[in-house]
Amino acid sequence: MITERLLKVVMVGCLALFALVVAYDNLVDYGSNYLFVQHVLSMDTTFPDNALMGRQITSPMIWSLAYWAIILAEGATAVTLGVGAIEMARHLRADAVRFRHAKRFVYLGAGLGFLLWFFGFLVVAGEWFAMWQSKSWNGQDAAFRFYMPILAVLIFVNQRDD
Repeated sequence: MITERLLKVVMVGCLALFALVVAYDNLVDYGSNYLFVQHVLSMDTTFPDNALMGRQITSPMIWSLAYWAIILAEGATAVTLGVGAIEMARHLRADAVRFRHAKRFVYLGAGLGFLLWFFGFLVVAGEWFAMWQSKSWNGQDAAFRFYMPILAVLIFVNQRDD
């Protein structure tokens, strides 16, 4: 049992570090990642004359707000998953009820990450802004690689610990 709990702590810690590095990278390489948001929202690399172009956003202010929302969501994901890993580590040898209660931040962090990378990138960017049509600015595969490990770890963490 302690081995499984320790593995849960390590896996959640890895997710937290991943989200932290992604947020950090978006801050350090702000310009190129800002271009990604700009092209997706402006829909300038989608199929020519597609019927969805009425959804495009061409305001640099909105691009910046959207990009900062992404960075803040990545940071919040990192922090809540980090707190979740710390809380589970603190209760590693506690009874099942206390250890299960320590997982609450993991659920929150995984939920935030899922909302960002599934809903934000696949639903909003991918479908609403037709990112799937772009050969050069399509982040759907990357988003899939981000939220699937989150879901896999969440399923494992959610397993009983008694």
